[in-house]
Amino acid sequence: MDISDIATSEYVAVDVDERLGKVRSLFERDNPKGLIVTDDDEYAGIITQKQLVRSHVEDNTKASAMMQSAPRVERTDDVREVARVLVEGGTKVAPVFEAGRLWGIVTEDAILRAVLENLDALTVADIYTDDVVTVREDTNVGQAINLLREHGISRLPVLDDDGQLSGMVTRHDIVDIVVRDMDKATRGERAGDIERVLDLPVYDEMSSPVATTTLDESVRDAVERMLDNDYAGLVVTPEEDDGAVAGIITKTDVLRALTFTEEEHMDVQITNIKLLDTISREDIRQRIERVADKYKKMQVQHCHVRFHEHKEKLRGTPLIRCQIRLRTNKGQAAGSGEGYGADSAFGVALDKLERNVLELKDVQADEEYRGQLLRKLGEL
Repeated sequence: MDISDIATSEYVAVDVDERLGKVRSLFERDNPKGLIVTDDDEYAGIITQKQLVRSHVEDNTKASAMMQSAPRVERTDDVREVARVLVEGGTKVAPVFEAGRLWGIVTEDAILRAVLENLDALTVADIYTDDVVTVREDTNVGQAINLLREHGISRLPVLDDDGQLSGMVTRHDIVDIVVRDMDKATRGERAGDIERVLDLPVYDEMSSPVATTTLDESVRDAVERMLDNDYAGLVVTPEEDDGAVAGIITKTDVLRALTFTEEEHMDVQITNIKLLDTISREDIRQRIERVADKYKKMQVQHCHVRFHEHKEKLRGTPLIRCQIRLRTNKGQAAGSGEGYGADSAFGVALDKLERNVLELKDVQADEEYRGQLLRKLGEL
C-alpha cells in the first residue's frame, strides 16, 4: 500500500519570518501535528509541538530559528517505509513531494486510520512499553518539562501518594499552559510569569480520569479509541487493578510495529538517525546481535535505538543520550547511557543492555527451576 490516498494537500503553513508568538497561537487554535515552514513559498522545514516545550524562547523569535528538517516522502512511497521514517525522524508529520515539489503532508493519524483493519492480529501486550516515566501530583511543570525532554516522550502518568494512577500530563497540556499564560503577560512581566508557570504542580493541569487499556485488548480497538478521542497514548493497567501502571502504548508504538519485519537479520529502528557520526546502522545492528546471541533462547522481535542530543559539548562533540530497547519472546530488555558522540553513548547503553539481558536470562532460569521444583513436589 502506498500513501497516495493517505496524504493530504491541506496543511497549515507559516513563513520563515513569522513570529514564534503566532506559531504558538496556531498550535493552540488548530492543534496541528506540525506546521510546514516555507521560504518564498518553497518548503523549508517543519515545526512540531515537541519543539514548543521551550518556555525560554521569546515570542518575537522568527519561526526559522525553531524549524527542523523532516524526512521527505513521495506520494508513491510504501506506507511501511513512511511509518519507519516518521518514527526515526521523531515526528508525527512529514512533507509529501510529487515531481520535486511540495504536494502536501502525511500524518501518523492518517497512516493508522488506513491500516486500522489490519491491527486486529496484534494485542497491546505485543507492542506496549513497560518502562514508564511517571511523576507525582506535586511535581512542578518545570520538572515535568525536563523529564519530557530528557526521555524524548510526550506524556507522563501522574501518581497520587499511594502510587495509584490519578491523572496524565502531556506535552500538549504544557504548551497550552505556556501559551495561555504568556498571552496574559505583558513584556515586562514575562520573566516572572514564566517562573510562576514552571512552579505550578502538575496536579493543577493534569487530565483526569485517564484513558487506559489492558494487555489483552486488540491494538485495533486501542488505536480506534486513540483516534476517536485524539489521544496520543493509553496507560496500560493490569486487568485486576486499573489504578496500577503496567506500561503505556502510544501511536508511535503502533507505527513502530508496522515496520516489524521477518528478515534474516534483526530489524533495528533508530530515532534521530541524523546524530550518528562514526557509527553506522549496520555497526549498531551487529553489536546488539552479539549481545542478544549470548542468550540463545531469547529471540529478538524488534530493536529500537533512540539518540537525544544535549546542549553540552566537549571540544565540539555534543553530549548524547542513547536508549536501547529490545522486544523479545522473553520480555523487554533495555539499556541507556550518555557519552560525547553517538558511538560513545551507544557503547555505554549497550553495556547496560547486556547486564539487563543477562539478568533476564537469570530470572528466566530461576523461573524454570521453580517450575521444575513445584512439579517434583507435586509428584510426592
